[in-house]
Amino acid sequence: MVDPETQLCIGCGRTRMEIAGWLGMAPVERHRVVEALPERMATMTMRKSRRGGRAGRLTRETSN
Repeated sequence: MVDPETQLCIGCGRTRMEIAGWLGMAPVERHRVVEALPERMATMTMRKSRRGGRAGRLTRETSN
């Protein structure tokens, strides 16, 4: 899932382009991305803790 404002993955903090090209990146490029992740994650408007999928649906159904 991608954060709507930052366009970063809410799970890992990478952009779609970084995710798609990860295996083709040189180690130094990956290291640069990884170093930027903590700051990126702090800028997100959505949080990973939001439960989706079956687990989220079951939680919502039992709370209603």
